[in-house]
Amino acid sequence: MDRRQLLSGIGASGLAALLSACGVGEEAEGGTEGSASGGPPKRGGTLRAGSPPPPTAVDPVTMYDGTAIAIVQLVAEYLIWLDKDFKLVPRLAESWQSADGGKRWTFKLRPGVTFSDGTPVDAETVKASFDRLLDPGSKSAALSAFATVLKAGGVSTPAPDVVEFALERPFSDFPYLVSAGNYNAVILKRDYAGDFTKAGIGTGPFVLKSYNASTGAALVRNERYWDPGRPYLDGVEIKFYADDQADLLALQGGDIDVQLLSRAALAQPLAATGAIDLDTVNGTGVTVLTLRTDLAPFDRKEVRQAIAYALGRPAILQSIGSGVGDLGNDHLLAPLFPAAPTDLPQRALDKAKVAELLKAADATGLRFTLTFEAPDKDYAVTIQNQLKQAGITVELDQRSSKDFYGGDQTKDTPWLFTPANLVAWAGRAVPSQLIIPMVKSGGTWNGSKYANPALDAAADAYDTATTDAARKAAAATVAKILHEDVPLVITYWSGAVRAYQGKKFRGVQAHPAQYVDFGSVSKV
Repeated sequence: MDRRQLLSGIGASGLAALLSACGVGEEAEGGTEGSASGGPPKRGGTLRAGSPPPPTAVDPVTMYDGTAIAIVQLVAEYLIWLDKDFKLVPRLAESWQSADGGKRWTFKLRPGVTFSDGTPVDAETVKASFDRLLDPGSKSAALSAFATVLKAGGVSTPAPDVVEFALERPFSDFPYLVSAGNYNAVILKRDYAGDFTKAGIGTGPFVLKSYNASTGAALVRNERYWDPGRPYLDGVEIKFYADDQADLLALQGGDIDVQLLSRAALAQPLAATGAIDLDTVNGTGVTVLTLRTDLAPFDRKEVRQAIAYALGRPAILQSIGSGVGDLGNDHLLAPLFPAAPTDLPQRALDKAKVAELLKAADATGLRFTLTFEAPDKDYAVTIQNQLKQAGITVELDQRSSKDFYGGDQTKDTPWLFTPANLVAWAGRAVPSQLIIPMVKSGGTWNGSKYANPALDAAADAYDTATTDAARKAAAATVAKILHEDVPLVITYWSGAVRAYQGKKFRGVQAHPAQYVDFGSVSKV
């Protein structure tokens, strides 16, 4: 996949709650039999969902687009589910624990689970799924998530119901990499041959009965599902629409009951009229203003801080993020990550502070060029206008996505080597997937060229922490350093919405990565 798909594809490893060294999943699985909306769930009915057609093959190993991921998640399951609050929920694994300081992880499988064709799920099946993902020849979209953490040959089966992962280095958030947070990590049959739409067999609540790349898919209830009583629906019908507007009009007109992939800017006005319902969640997706710390004028910390103080974050969240998400505070610990610090003062617009900092850096009358790709034009223009009000002139340099991510990735690609740029990053399940490539010394995608040994040490301490307290302490250090040094300006973290017809169905939820879990959806 190309750079844009990797960074901005829906849920790209899409993407850190806290887990102690010997942590065991404690969240209750399954849906509740009661509901605030009245009584037990009603059984039966077909949920009609709309979505754009997947631009790639619906293959769990290589998929990266939202529609393909949603179809697979209705049929196949993970060892662990990642819920809308980024909590780990046991699915095919009923418990897990670590040893060797977080370098070895052992997962105990849920007993009695079978695939929809009756084939039992055992440790060798799980091992085969991860061996497939770790094989470079498979072109797995999960390889980047496992990079530096787990490599081929690192999975073993000490017992028929136990799977063990030997990591390359201690990694306290490893359970997230075998959860839905790493969306390719579904468990498939040992003999899976890349023909998912023809033989879509999984352990999930639904079975894929038919698929047409142009029109949609039909799924029916999995009668062998391991969670008794679920799903409540008889099936799910997915219809493909050419664009977001057509999809939304179909929802408004009653041709579908839910959108798999909703856009807040389009859905919010319609929801305000009462024509549809909208569920909203915060997330970890982010568009970062990257500043080259090795080039003037951004080699002065005061200049970088001045830019950060010149931006009105609530206005940007409202205008660019449609008001869905969290304010950013110029560090990479999104509020949705439970390790995120809560006591770091929120940076806010302060024009007097801007003037003071620019004067201290002898940079009064600051001018610079901001490079970006077309999808981020509105954000770039907003930054230009806000900085102008603080006495900073910004010239806009818009590139095509091909040009922005093109060139030699080691020396001249615009997204990594221009003095200032905007880069969109899809949500990550763990903060390390942002920190390591973006700001650690020599990081693969370190566009700011930032290097700080104290930051590197704190990031390593986070990954090797064996207690919640140690993890939070390391995260606080990372956040404080980045907030002070400002190699990246982060004004907001994007959220997500899911539009649906609440008068017909209940239990529909949004997810930070647009994932779907319709096992608890039922008719009203």
